[in-house]
Formats: sequence, structure tokens, C-alpha cells
Amino acid sequence: MNCYQIMAVRIYNRDKCAVEVQRVLTEYGCSILTRLGLHDQSTPGTCSPAGLLVLQLCCCNETSRELESKLNALEGVKAQLVDLSD
Repeated sequence: MNCYQIMAVRIYNRDKCAVEVQRVLTEYGCSILTRLGLHDQSTPGTCSPAGLLVLQLCCCNETSRELESKLNALEGVKAQLVDLSD
């Protein structure tokens, strides 16, 4: 079990792919310790079409790479895993 993994997920078009991203994240929910969602809200009351998720994962390396692959397979999504373990 490796709990020193961080995954950054950039979502280019939240309106079109948010549901699919959420479906994948729910599938791997037991492996996600922390989830931080960031988006530019320059106009109050509106949501930016793009966003960034930062995930702290606690799972085996195979599971984290599988999650990264599934997210990258979605149109308008780019995910990158950073493993900070020894």
C-alpha cells in the first residue's frame, strides 16, 4: 500500500466531462484519501469551464496507474501521477 501518491487531474471542459470524471473517481473512491477541486471563479456565481483536481491516493501502484489511465482515456481530461514514496 502506497499512500505517498499525488495525482493532478486537469479538466478542460467541465460541462461535458464532469459526469464521466465523477464516475471514474467513484469507482476508485476507496483509494482516494483526499480530493481537492480548484477552478477559476473570476465572476461570482459562475463556474469556470476548466478545473483542476488534486488527489492523494493510498493504494497499490497498479491501482493508481489504472486510475490514471482511465482518466486520461476521457476526452478533455489530462491526469498525471506523482509517486513520492521511497
